[in-house]
Amino acid sequence: MPDPEPTRQKIIPSLWFDHTAQEAAGFYTSVFPDGRILATSHYPTENLPDFQREFAGAVLTVDFELAGFRFTALNAGREFSATPANSFFVNFDPSRDPAAREHLDELWAALLDGGQVLMPLDAYPFSPRYGWVQDRFGLGWQVFLADPDGSPRPTIVPSLLFGNVAQNRAREALEYYTRILPDSRLGTLVPYEDTTGPATPGALMYGDAELAGVWFAAMDAGVEMPTTFTPGVSYQIFCADQAEIDRYWDVLSSEPEAEACGWCQDRFGVSWQVVPAAMDELMARPGAWTTLLGMKKLVISDF
Repeated sequence: MPDPEPTRQKIIPSLWFDHTAQEAAGFYTSVFPDGRILATSHYPTENLPDFQREFAGAVLTVDFELAGFRFTALNAGREFSATPANSFFVNFDPSRDPAAREHLDELWAALLDGGQVLMPLDAYPFSPRYGWVQDRFGLGWQVFLADPDGSPRPTIVPSLLFGNVAQNRAREALEYYTRILPDSRLGTLVPYEDTTGPATPGALMYGDAELAGVWFAAMDAGVEMPTTFTPGVSYQIFCADQAEIDRYWDVLSSEPEAEACGWCQDRFGVSWQVVPAAMDELMARPGAWTTLLGMKKLVISDF
């Protein structure tokens, strides 16, 4: 089913699910404000490689929107899963919603059903109402009661937690992304005051930046983290033409072994998908699936 309207969101998170993408998208759109399914695509019915044969004709992706922010749910196997290194802030702003606290609590209860608490819902120095939950599908959400007098941010903001092998690189990453992506700027940068844990002087307790028109948050872990970024959450960056694909691929891809089907991994371990804006049209061409599986960087003229 084609996307009913073109996207204006340059960067769209792609969420990897183990056979549950359609169920997950349905759940999220039922519990988040202004949730809606936008489009669904399917695997080919034939000529799939052995490792994908069980998915013949099944749902491949579900594009959906929550509070005006777009996601793609990818229906695949158990090769990858999300970790706390990738999560999503959900900002409830009393200046925009008089019932923000009540709506926060309602969403928390829905996400906690079948999930687990990473940080309890409580008052913290940075927010009177905050909690971090990993939902039933393994995805992390940080619900946050915003300061109505603070700098406004969108309802949903992707968050990158730099720990493990990426510890103390949050500031470096935000500065790098703002240099290589258009329409980008640094926002708030708050360093740790106490660096008794793995965070070193200058490490970010919290930072954010607008990247290609999409706000991202970034933090250095204050405790030892057993995990880091995985392709369980990747970021699709949509490109107008081959020149733009080439440009982003050159600055984002840092691990040749991670390159496959337009996917790459940057110098910080974050996964990206550098894809043409007209990807749906390209995939409708004869033999497109086989062509895609044979590529690393996507080459539009080869489809």
